[in-house]
Amino acid sequence: MTVRDIEVSNKRVLVRVDFNVPLNEGTGVIADDSRIRAVLPTIKYLIDRGAKVILCSHLGRPQGKVIDKLRLAVVAQRLSQILGQPVKVTKDSIGSDVEKVAEKSKNGDVLLLENVRFHPEEEKNEASFAQALARLADIYVNDAFGAAHRSHASTVGVTKYLPAVAGLLLEKEIKALGSILKNPVHPFAALLGGAKISDKVSMIENIIGKVDYILIGGGMAATFLKAKSYEVGLSLVEQDMVDLAAKLREDTAKRGVRLILPVDVVVADGLSSEAKVNTVSIENISPHLRIVDIGPRTIKNFSEELQRCKTVFWNGPMGIYEIPQFAKGTQAIAELLANLDATTVIGGGSMAEIVTKSGLADKMTFVSTGGGASLKFLAGKALPGVEALLNKGS
Repeated sequence: MTVRDIEVSNKRVLVRVDFNVPLNEGTGVIADDSRIRAVLPTIKYLIDRGAKVILCSHLGRPQGKVIDKLRLAVVAQRLSQILGQPVKVTKDSIGSDVEKVAEKSKNGDVLLLENVRFHPEEEKNEASFAQALARLADIYVNDAFGAAHRSHASTVGVTKYLPAVAGLLLEKEIKALGSILKNPVHPFAALLGGAKISDKVSMIENIIGKVDYILIGGGMAATFLKAKSYEVGLSLVEQDMVDLAAKLREDTAKRGVRLILPVDVVVADGLSSEAKVNTVSIENISPHLRIVDIGPRTIKNFSEELQRCKTVFWNGPMGIYEIPQFAKGTQAIAELLANLDATTVIGGGSMAEIVTKSGLADKMTFVSTGGGASLKFLAGKALPGVEALLNKGS
């Protein structure tokens, strides 16, 4: 069930959102507000129907302690600017003082609870904390796809005490990712990067039977190259994943899926903007250097394959994109996908930030707000935050 399926007028509605926005170090200013903007349809839907909107979210990893730089005041300020109405932040996320503020809310008001992860009970999914959250509202709406793979009090526990439905963003995420699993238009490519193969194994195994191409870049390419006995120097290699990478290569070959690895890479003698860089073929990687990006021939190869495709799922950068001179591969691929006549789905987390900063997010078919959640969903696994919601007809 979604928020459209219930009466919200004059009700206090607790909405779990994902306001875990990136903050600029030092200034604490929001670096990218796309996660805030992503839930605007649900917030506006509730305001327009005279609900009393109570938002709750985490920010960062305070590990059950109050950390001032992870307070949500900066988020409330930005949301207030976007909505054009005041958004008040409570001093805590639960307790009698917070309950009094929630009770005084008028129809159409928006209230933001303080960071739920300031309480250790949140991540432990303790019933007492979930009940304290539930006391604030009449209805619960989960619109935090980015946290839907977590069994926390604010995503799962609270659903035991309130009627619980999906928000409009959560619904959109499930539909967009579900469609590429159920009926993708072929040819279908999965473009995978980022540092580790370990967090993508289940997803790769689940989609092997559905894709035509798997293109591997980023740090995880080093593990695949190592599995083919190439020297990868000081690159990050997950030693316990080398055999698995070799097995995945065999599995794709058996199924007629093309697994495409880099043919050249950018290597560097350090991880800074001052590092000396060079482009080499994968046969000529020095033992003293590390892979930091895909090379121009690889960009060309990947581009040729992707231009044939009608569906592309992309998760993980092609290099260490935080350092501009190691970001060329990621940028080139992003620009290619933005102009592709295909369904392009971007797996969340850092990828959402990358395409937004590049000004290309609007040119993609769908940009997911959840990194870990999208990988788990595409691995065919249940998301606890979604499973806990009411079904139509229940």
